[in-house]
Amino acid sequence: MTSWFAPGRINLIGEHTDYNDGFVLPFALAVGCTATVSQAAQDWSVRSAQEPEPVVVRRSGLAGADAVPEWTRYVLGALWLLTDRGIDVPPLEVTVDSDVPTGAGLSSSAALVCSVVRAVGDHLGLDLDDDAVFALTRDVENDAVGAPTGGMDQLVSLRGEAGHVLLCDMRSHDTRPVPLDLAGHGLSVLVADTRAPHKHSDGEYGARRRGCEEAARILGVPALRDVSGEGLADALGRLDDDELRRYVRHVVTEDERVLAVARLLDEGRLPDIGQALTASHRSMRDDFRITVPEVDTAVDALLSAGALGARMTGGGFGGCVIGLLPEGDVEAAGDAVRRAFADAGFGEPSLFTASAEAGARRV
Repeated sequence: MTSWFAPGRINLIGEHTDYNDGFVLPFALAVGCTATVSQAAQDWSVRSAQEPEPVVVRRSGLAGADAVPEWTRYVLGALWLLTDRGIDVPPLEVTVDSDVPTGAGLSSSAALVCSVVRAVGDHLGLDLDDDAVFALTRDVENDAVGAPTGGMDQLVSLRGEAGHVLLCDMRSHDTRPVPLDLAGHGLSVLVADTRAPHKHSDGEYGARRRGCEEAARILGVPALRDVSGEGLADALGRLDDDELRRYVRHVVTEDERVLAVARLLDEGRLPDIGQALTASHRSMRDDFRITVPEVDTAVDALLSAGALGARMTGGGFGGCVIGLLPEGDVEAAGDAVRRAFADAGFGEPSLFTASAEAGARRV
């Protein structure tokens, strides 16, 4: 029997830049998913502490896979794809247990996939290197599940370091830990889960990705990462479609914000990143148009309560908001969010503080 834990994540800044070959700055959370793999008598069996019924399927590749509940595709995807790649995957039972809130934008899916891939690879003695593990986890979400994610979530779930955010170059997949010394600056990251659910495999996320790819094609660049800040005005002038112009403006300026925040953190200037966080939210709201009233309300409430910066985190259309706050202001800021939600007629948000933790590990 083999067990691995992999964490969820919060993205400090860098939204929808990942699939544009750009830059992101996430950190791993304390919450995550534990996957336990053991031998079975026959077939593949999937169990979850969060689901009432186990799912048993015959062994196969992806093309011959049985119809299964969507959540099990995140587990079985690794087995299907390994089979397609010539690995004789024996009968196995995979049990998963997650405490990442689903639909909150904290990457419960990557925690699930990464814990399973690590546990299965370890149990079968596959000796997969770091790059191979990352590639398999991304392929599970893209190919087995059909969620067009760019790989950021899997990178930080696998490679996260305690006390650091992870600067990820999503073209090369090179990563570098960058210090996030919250305690040393007397600051906290307050997370407001708006409980306005989102779903990456829904059409809006895919539409944004297709729009970015179309804009890159028109501009004649491999990806929007290749449009510089200095060349942004010229690029926007070459696009006739206002929607595509908005997408390009968000991605190019968001990449610049990610790199600026990483520089500030390297210089020990954590309190100075707030302005970039808030600018990121405005860009997601006005240019990329992926926010909803609940997240906008939470951001406004946090800023009014003294946050140095606040933004939605995750793929959008719901989920969580983060605020960078002095430690002494956290409780009052949480109360401000609750009051704002009550006044707007929204449901009760969930609030908690988050710190940067380690990535996937054997347990």
